[in-house]
Amino acid sequence: MHSLRTAALAPWAQTDPVLKAQTTLALDLRLPVVADQALQAPSPAPGRSARPELVPHTQLKAKSMSTPEGRAMLVHSIAHIELNAIDLALDVVWRFAGMPDDFYTDWVRIAQEEAKHFTLLRKHLVDMGFDYGDFPAHNTLWDMAERTRGDLLARIGIVPRTMEARGLDASPGVKNKLVSVGDHRAGDILDLILTEEIGHVATGNRWYRYLCAQRGLDPISTYAELVAQYDAPKLRPPFNLAARRLAGFEEVELAALR
Repeated sequence: MHSLRTAALAPWAQTDPVLKAQTTLALDLRLPVVADQALQAPSPAPGRSARPELVPHTQLKAKSMSTPEGRAMLVHSIAHIELNAIDLALDVVWRFAGMPDDFYTDWVRIAQEEAKHFTLLRKHLVDMGFDYGDFPAHNTLWDMAERTRGDLLARIGIVPRTMEARGLDASPGVKNKLVSVGDHRAGDILDLILTEEIGHVATGNRWYRYLCAQRGLDPISTYAELVAQYDAPKLRPPFNLAARRLAGFEEVELAALR
């Protein structure tokens, strides 16, 4: 049966980044979910183009924001994150069976919003005289997806609630860098992304707590155990506490950050 979950494999496997975004945006949420079906991906990892070159994050060097190339490199790095986020959301849809139907429709909608973000950022890059793939990038986000592919609780606990929540923290500073050198269009795009990413992290929080309740686990202590077990990135200030509150983090979690 052609289902929403099988349909998600097509953009997941697509190697062309522009087509990946377009195919994701075309997913039909009216398709039956077929939540209990075990699916097999056509490849070990999501489709990737030959560019950008992927290097360790320690090898990425920023350039001055006073130069067009420096500004483009920063926009490119955000576009790369959004492209990875498409695959992360789609991976949850096809890989993990047995959840309620609205779990899968939630993550397809998230994938579609990530595709919109990538499309906006890539168009802005083109308007700046560059394109996605012109600069090297890292694979940190997908590395965490690989580590957590065997456990949905770990995936939901770490990717949206740690990796994407770091994006909420970083967004104001990144926006200020770009706007301070006159890139107001990038600032507008980042405002939209922040608003929708709050919703993505909130969805992660909601389903994380659902899974904890289903397994009889305490969400707070379990999160600490997952961070240690999967060697999640350490969270460093500044923290966007207002955005984290909107995304559903509890006060005890915010206090632990401080």
